[in-house]
Amino acid sequence: MGQYINLGNEGFQRIRNSEYVDKSGLIAVVNKTLFTEQCFSCVTRCRRFGKSMAVKMLCAYYDHSCDSRSLFADLEIAGHPSFEHHLNKYPVICLDMTNFVTRYHDEDIVSHIEEELKSDILESYPDVSVREKEDLMDCLVRIAGVTGERFVFIIDEWDAICREFKYGTSAMDRYVNWLRRMFKSVNASQVFAGVYITGILPIKKYKTESALNNFIEYSMVSPGGMACYFGFTKAEVRALAEKYDMDFDELEKWYDGYQIGLQPSIFNPNSVMKAIDRQWCESYWASTGAFDAVAHYIQMNFEGLKDDVIKMLAGGSVKVNTTKFQNDMSIVKSKDDVLTVLIHLGYLSFNWRKKDCYVPNFEVSGELSNAVEETGWTNVVKALEQSEQLLQATLEGDAEAVARGVDAAHDENTSILSYNNENSLACVLSIAYFAARNDYVIHRELASGKGFADLVLLPRKNVDSPAIILELKYDKDADSAINQIHRRQYPVKVAQHCGELLLVGINYDKEKKIHECEIELCKMEYT
Repeated sequence: MGQYINLGNEGFQRIRNSEYVDKSGLIAVVNKTLFTEQCFSCVTRCRRFGKSMAVKMLCAYYDHSCDSRSLFADLEIAGHPSFEHHLNKYPVICLDMTNFVTRYHDEDIVSHIEEELKSDILESYPDVSVREKEDLMDCLVRIAGVTGERFVFIIDEWDAICREFKYGTSAMDRYVNWLRRMFKSVNASQVFAGVYITGILPIKKYKTESALNNFIEYSMVSPGGMACYFGFTKAEVRALAEKYDMDFDELEKWYDGYQIGLQPSIFNPNSVMKAIDRQWCESYWASTGAFDAVAHYIQMNFEGLKDDVIKMLAGGSVKVNTTKFQNDMSIVKSKDDVLTVLIHLGYLSFNWRKKDCYVPNFEVSGELSNAVEETGWTNVVKALEQSEQLLQATLEGDAEAVARGVDAAHDENTSILSYNNENSLACVLSIAYFAARNDYVIHRELASGKGFADLVLLPRKNVDSPAIILELKYDKDADSAINQIHRRQYPVKVAQHCGELLLVGINYDKEKKIHECEIELCKMEYT
C-alpha cells in the first residue's frame, strides 16, 4: 500500500460499518466505460452529496491489492454481469487534491503533486527502470509496457486547485496543462483502463471548449445516466425513515426538491443521514463552507439578480442560461453566471426541461435567506421579518392587519415588480407569507374545484392550523374574491387535506394604492 497508489479498501470498509445507502450501481456505469473512448469521466456535484464516498467505493472495488468481495456481496453491483470481470483487477491511483491545496499555497503546487506521485508509484514498481528526467506520464507508460497492467486513476476534489488559484495564474495554467499531459496525450489509452475525477465544478472552459474535451461530463446541470447516484431518491429516504422511525414528510420538507436530470426528486444525502443520526430535522447546510461564497455572489447584484432571488425565496422559479458559465468561480460576469454557480453549489435546483432554477427545500431556503441578510438588502430582510406577523394576523382573522401587512410588502418590493396584475400581486403575497413555509406547503395556482386558486397554504403533517386559500383581485373588491372562492368551489379539493379552512380575499386598488382584505372561516359546506 502506498500513499497514493493501491490504498486498499479500508475507506469503504468504514463506510460499510455504518448506515449505508446502496449506491454501488455507479460501479456498473463506470465499468461500461473501461477500455473505451468514453473511459474518462468527470462527475461533479455539490458539497456533501457523496463525492468522497463514491471515490472510496470505486477504490475498494478496483484495487488489486486487496480482496473486497465481502464488502460488495450484498450490494446491487454484485448481481451485475460486470461485477466479477473488474473486481480487484487494477492498480488504482487515487488523489485528493484538497490534500495538496491545504499543504502547498505556492505557484509550484503542480510540481509537488508530480514529484510526490511519481515517487510513490516508482516505489511500488522497483523493478521498472526509468530515466532521470522522465515525467510521471513517461513513468506510467514504461510501467504499463513492462507489466501489461492498466491503471484506474481517480481524483477527488479535482477542482480544488481551480478554486484556490484564480484564472490566469501560473499555478492554474500549469495544473490544466498537467491534466492534459496525463489524460489527453496519445499514450493515455496505453496507460489507463479508466479515469474518474470528481469535484464541485465541471471542467473549465476556454472560450466555448472544455480544457479536457475527451472527458464525459456529468454535473448538477447535466447528470446524464449518473443522476440517481447524485443523492438519495425518495424511495431510499422513505426506507430510512421507516427503519429509524423518522417522519418522512419532515425529511422531505427539509432535504428534498433537487431535480437532477430525469430524477424528479433527489434528497441531500448528508443532511438526511445527520437528521436520522440526531433524530431531528434542522439545517446542516451551514457546515458546507459555501455560505460566504453565496453571500459574495448575491452581493454582485447584477441587473435583475435581486428580483430573481426574491422571487425564488417566495417559491417561484427563474430562467437561467447555464451554457455561458466558464466553470470558474473567479470568472462570474452576469446574473446567469451567478445562478449557475448557485446550482453547482446546491443552493438552487435546475430544471433542464424548462431551463429554470428554484430553491429546492426548506433547509436551503433558510440558508439562502441568511445569505440575503448579509447583502444589505434591508427592504427584503424587513419584509421577511414582517412575514410572521402577517401570518399570525391571518390566523387571527384580523383583515385590517393583513391589509396593512400586504401594503408594507408591496411598498418594500415595488422596485422588483410592475405590480399591475394579479400575478404580480401573487408574487408579493408569496414574499409576504414567506414565514408560512415553516408550517405550510405553499402552492401557487393550485387546481381546486372548478378552477385554480391563486395561493393555497396547506398545513404540514402534525401542524394544527387551518388551511388558507387566498384569492387575489385587481381594481375590484375583496368581497368578489371571496365570492369567487365559493363560486368555483375551491375548498372542495383543499378540504381533502385538512379540516378547517380560512378564505382570504385581497384586492388592490390601483388608484388609491391600497389593499383591502376580507377573511372568512369556511364551515365546510362543500364536504
